[in-house]
Amino acid sequence: MTLRHPKVFTGRAHPEVAQKIASFIELELGEIQIREFNDGEIWVQFKENIRGVDLFIVQPTCAPAGNLLELLVMVDAARRASAKRITAVIPYFGYARQDRKDQPRVAITAKLVANLLTTAGVDRILAMDMHAPQIQGFFDIPLDHLYASAVFIEHFKEMNLSDFVIVSPDIGGTRRARAYAKRLHLPIAIIDKRRPKPNVAEVMHIIGDVKGKNVLLFDDICDTGGTLVAGAQYLKERGAKNIYAACTHPILSGNAAERIADSEITSMLVTDTIPLAAKNKKIEKIKVLSVAEIFGRAIMRIHNEESISSLFDTTD
Repeated sequence: MTLRHPKVFTGRAHPEVAQKIASFIELELGEIQIREFNDGEIWVQFKENIRGVDLFIVQPTCAPAGNLLELLVMVDAARRASAKRITAVIPYFGYARQDRKDQPRVAITAKLVANLLTTAGVDRILAMDMHAPQIQGFFDIPLDHLYASAVFIEHFKEMNLSDFVIVSPDIGGTRRARAYAKRLHLPIAIIDKRRPKPNVAEVMHIIGDVKGKNVLLFDDICDTGGTLVAGAQYLKERGAKNIYAACTHPILSGNAAERIADSEITSMLVTDTIPLAAKNKKIEKIKVLSVAEIFGRAIMRIHNEESISSLFDTTD
């Protein structure tokens, strides 16, 4: 029996990446109406029949918090419209940094979000570069974890790298840096960083040799830019030459983009998991690579009940 085509819908968080994903798999985005009442309540209606459909809803849960609520409302509407399977495609999984109780009387919000998505009616999650991979264990439904490393590695291979070293901006990113080093056949160094308070990073020292080397500095999230800017400054002081940064999720809050523009970073690659603010698009150092093809291939493999781990798990 021929499988029915999947349907892809999007909320208002990042319709551009949803359109790219749909275009890659040669589908039109589904028609959906989303509006807010005068008091701010979100109202959703699918404008086409989705009964028995393999449904994919693209919505990163970046700020504002309404993006998460909008996703939950869309999922509930799809469940009540008898969609066969609902997959939440979440390029950026917000609240992932709140994954543990590291202080008294704080919430484990990543687990709360996992519970909300499951309760709303999500059957499957498709996400990319979650800040803490163990968050997958917060879900009692299947979660496919994609990696942006595929697009970054392809880009850097085209550069014909020489005298380069891969640098992890902190101890937590060592596994990611090691994976890049393995695939690019480069040595690795690690920055020992401390956080005296949230969104503030202090570099203590570096493990490895960067003197006279070009540097590839990788991170999963760039919020205030403090980690990358401080890391680049420290590396430069230790004799590094050109410093190239790559970050999957460009939150770039406040004046983060300006800090990067004024930093020792030569150029910075980011992906389109989060919409880039208009002012940040003007920063010449920042270049955007699309992950739409990765998500498109994953969606079709999920729809066809095929494995996706062999194609996209590049961090082992």
